[in-house]
Formats: sequence, structure tokens, C-alpha cells
Amino acid sequence: MRALYERQAGPLYSYVLRLLKGDPHRAEDIVQETLLRCWQHHELNDEAELLRPWLFRVARNLVMDEYRVRRTRPREVDSAEWLTDTHLESDGFDQILSGVVVGEALRKLSAPHREVLHLLYFQGLTTQEAAFSLGVPHGTVKSRAFYGLRMLRTVIQSQGSDVTEEKEQSEAA
Repeated sequence: MRALYERQAGPLYSYVLRLLKGDPHRAEDIVQETLLRCWQHHELNDEAELLRPWLFRVARNLVMDEYRVRRTRPREVDSAEWLTDTHLESDGFDQILSGVVVGEALRKLSAPHREVLHLLYFQGLTTQEAAFSLGVPHGTVKSRAFYGLRMLRTVIQSQGSDVTEEKEQSEAA
């Protein structure tokens, strides 16, 4: 079996990979299943080269069977597509609310961190362009962006916990 694998797996894998349009994981599964069927149905002796056409036909049949099963099976739909299909459209309120929360959190950051985040995320500059614009080294911009995002995340999380505490206090009263 090892000799068969060493001689046939490479060319068989290349063939199946072409049939599957480059999906390496499915190709490995098909090659493994093909070689397993060969091991179950044939005497593995010196006639291994004569098995090549049979192996390629079995692999092709496995690919075709998989294709047919996928065609007859109902198409899977991800959650984003499902929401689009049900015509649930956002009224923009969530986006506005997120903008207000982020805006308040940005005001709590230091000016250098806020400046770097504004250039990178609102103006779309690269770190090199932001460094040139601010007249600081490239590494400084990267550092300020990293720590600025960390502080922004902390501020937003603390705002969320403040809202939860206020809600719990109002419910208790």
C-alpha cells in the first residue's frame, strides 16, 4: 500500500485538485478514499502501474458523486443572506448610536492617540502617510494606534458597564 501511495498519490492528487478547482482539503479526502477503495478491491502487487487508469476513474467518479449530492441538497444560507432575504432593513439607528458611542469614547483619549486614529481610520491614511503628516516616526504612529485602540476598547466597555449599572439601579428603584 505504501508503494502504491508513493507512486500514485502525487499525480492523483494533482488530477483531483484540477477537478475540484483548487480545493486542497477536498482533494486530499478524495485521494484518500480512492486509495482506500483500491486497497479494499485489488491485490496490491507489481501491477501498480496498471491500476493508474482505474484510480483516476474512481477519483473522477467520487468527485462527480460529491458534485451531484451538492446539487440535490438544498443550498445552505448564511445569516447575513437570510436577513437580506427577509427584507429586514436597518433604519440607520444602530449606526448612529454606534457613532455617538465611538465619538464619546474618542473624546476621552489623549490628543496624540485620537489624532493617529483619526488619520488611520477616518481619513484612510496608511501608517507611513500618517507618520509623514504628523512629522513623527513610523513606529510612533503604529504604537499610538495600538495603544489608542486598546484604550478606546476599554472606554467603550466601561461605558457599556456604566449603562448596565444605571439600568439595574433604575430597575431597583
